[in-house]
Amino acid sequence: MKKRVLTDFDLHLIGEGTHYKNYEKLGAHVVEIDGVKGVHFSVWAPNAKRVSLIGNFNHWDGKKHPMKLLGDSGIWETFIPGLGEGELYKFEIKSKYGGYKEQKADPFAFYFEVRPKSAAIVYSIEDKHKWQDSEWMETRRKTNRLESPVSIYEVHPGSWMRVPEENNRFLTYRELADKLIPYVKELGYTHIELLPLMEHPLDVSWGYQVIGYFAPTSRFGRPEDFMYFIDECHQNGIGVIMDWVPAHFPKDAHGLGFFDGTCLYEHEDPKKGEHKEWGTLVFNYGRREVANYLISNALFWLDKYHIDGLRVDAVASMLYLDYSREPGEWIPNIYGGNENLEAVAFVKRFNEVVHQYHPGVLTIAEESTSWPAVSRPTYVGGLGFSMKWNMGWMHDTIEYFSKDPVYRKFHTNSLTFSMLYAFTENFILPFSHDEVVHGKRSMFDKMPGDMWQKFAGLRTLYGYMYGHPGKKLLFMGSEFGQWSEWNSEESLDWHLLEYEPHQRLHRFVRDLNELYKSEPAMHEVDSEWYGFEWIDFNDSESSVISFIRRAKNPDDFLVFVFNLTPVPRFGYRLGVPNSGFYKEVLNSDSEIYWGGNLGNAGGVHAGNVPCHKRQFSLDITLPSMSVLIFKPGY
Repeated sequence: MKKRVLTDFDLHLIGEGTHYKNYEKLGAHVVEIDGVKGVHFSVWAPNAKRVSLIGNFNHWDGKKHPMKLLGDSGIWETFIPGLGEGELYKFEIKSKYGGYKEQKADPFAFYFEVRPKSAAIVYSIEDKHKWQDSEWMETRRKTNRLESPVSIYEVHPGSWMRVPEENNRFLTYRELADKLIPYVKELGYTHIELLPLMEHPLDVSWGYQVIGYFAPTSRFGRPEDFMYFIDECHQNGIGVIMDWVPAHFPKDAHGLGFFDGTCLYEHEDPKKGEHKEWGTLVFNYGRREVANYLISNALFWLDKYHIDGLRVDAVASMLYLDYSREPGEWIPNIYGGNENLEAVAFVKRFNEVVHQYHPGVLTIAEESTSWPAVSRPTYVGGLGFSMKWNMGWMHDTIEYFSKDPVYRKFHTNSLTFSMLYAFTENFILPFSHDEVVHGKRSMFDKMPGDMWQKFAGLRTLYGYMYGHPGKKLLFMGSEFGQWSEWNSEESLDWHLLEYEPHQRLHRFVRDLNELYKSEPAMHEVDSEWYGFEWIDFNDSESSVISFIRRAKNPDDFLVFVFNLTPVPRFGYRLGVPNSGFYKEVLNSDSEIYWGGNLGNAGGVHAGNVPCHKRQFSLDITLPSMSVLIFKPGY
């Protein structure tokens, strides 16, 4: 009796949508059956009349290797003796309906040809890399990231750095390991976040239009090269978060769309199954096999590639049936509302399963609405994410800092409003790739004023981000003051680091990260009200705000004060909780950061002079356009 790769139990689990390691059975796998080595191929195409395996081994002739349908499972399989790794292949699918016939890429392929070619490659990812990150993985499992520093450097691998002397080619995964990891480590970041690295045909989609959900893109190397990159990150104390795109997929003929001549992965009704604005299709989250495909894909990256977190793209587009749709272009749910109940159920299940199988891994929602409890457990009615991007904070903050300082006194509420909801979610504060492209200008170029004011404003902005409750994220190039918008087809402007102002800003970001990691008051209590306390948010006339950040130990605190105009303030009185000496642990106006070097000679003693409803106060000098951080007890 022949040994089967796909057992009846496999088919049962796939049918009920609970086979969370279906990638070990579906797709192409080098196996030995009854002493014969070869490759087992399988694909889900329940509405196909015929499925054939085609490849370079049979001259892409669909008549030579027809596949067998396994009962009523909708899964077709075949075993080809003598084949091994490196073979190119696709599935030729002829539908039961309308004479449809198409060559489809394997939805479970582990490796693809380099675009614009689109065939999958038979490839085993087992035993290709010997992992050496066991210490990291064990520590990750025990770490509470909500109480730990999380400072994320967001990277588009195709444009972080290129090789101009070699036709502007990409860096490989291994070259990125050699160059990016030391850079990020020197800057003090705790995590790298990678824009989507799943295989995608179009470079300018930045990876957000995925064809091969189980394959790291071959643009930068082989699967084991990507494993090497992640392993090296871990051995250098850096976590890796990867953007994951379960919200939509492209219409390319060889992709998931209309897979077996029917809307298999997507909704049939375009009012549910298509994002016209993006030109993409929407997954049918209510179909068990489709939800299983996505959840198993998430687990795949965590299991096989040791990814530390998944940032889920475009969550709002999943949750709302009327997302980016006009009246008449969407269908209400069974209760008449605009919530996509099937997507909500899928998101909750995704988070439950990920956290069950991989404790310590982060799931992060890019969710731009006021949907409640996004980062709360499902058992209390939440969606189950670990954290959520704070898009409201980002928009308000950028809007404020983009204004000429003379008008800022009328807009202080743009900075203070976020504190009304800061603890409703476990927030990440993002200045991401989306904010430095499509005419939005670079972070540096958003700042008003002359050159000096732009640098001072950017330092103050970053200081505000690091002082505000929430984890941190900054897109590449923003750390040294890239002038131009991000261009995904070019390298960052590394030559700017030859100039002193950019070098000094770079140092400021590094020092911010180091202070952030070393001071519990800046990261331990990000999601609870007792970690933050206003000193004064009413001094709009001077455009000065001040607050306290506290650690879990309330006696461990820092005082933050921001002067948001280019006018220095002398003899500024600031109420503080205790008497004693307050050391100036960071001054963004220091000459080491290309500032004017105005400050408080290292620190100030708190006098017994009541101010801001406090018994003690500091008499300080506030440099123009600056952030000062004081620590008591020295």
